[in-house]
Amino acid sequence: MDTKDIQQLIDFISQSGLDEVNIETSDLKISVKRYGSGTPAAASAQIAAPAVATPMPAAVQIPQPVAVPAAPVTVPKADTSNYITIKSPMIGTFYRSATPDSPLFVEVGDSVSEGKVVCIIEAMKLFNEIESEVSGRIVKVLVENATPVEYDQPLFLVEPI
Repeated sequence: MDTKDIQQLIDFISQSGLDEVNIETSDLKISVKRYGSGTPAAASAQIAAPAVATPMPAAVQIPQPVAVPAAPVTVPKADTSNYITIKSPMIGTFYRSATPDSPLFVEVGDSVSEGKVVCIIEAMKLFNEIESEVSGRIVKVLVENATPVEYDQPLFLVEPI
């Protein structure tokens, strides 16, 4: 199929009511799509295994795809303005329980009071118990168990009572 045949195919499709046509042979694959009514059909041609690629004449123009920006997705965020954050007082490794087999110090929904141990941070082979400085209910755990934490990194969100 030469460029003259491709142009005739595009003209035929633009005059017909078809929105999309795909033609595939052993050495050529053509996909022609119409984007909306009243606009010229767009064609994209792929040659499967040609020996020599030849440039297309100016009579057949293959439009380039137009990038359409996606609409930004807005995810409503929970109102955290009334929550108090328990932050890490040091650099180390965050643990939610004393040993892997023991229960967690706190879980989401648990009530905590001032001085209650909420986690352990290991720093330089020392296990430091981190106590809550506020009374309230644990709303969210912000760090995965056994992960490194930085100084002043938020660990828990607490809803004060």
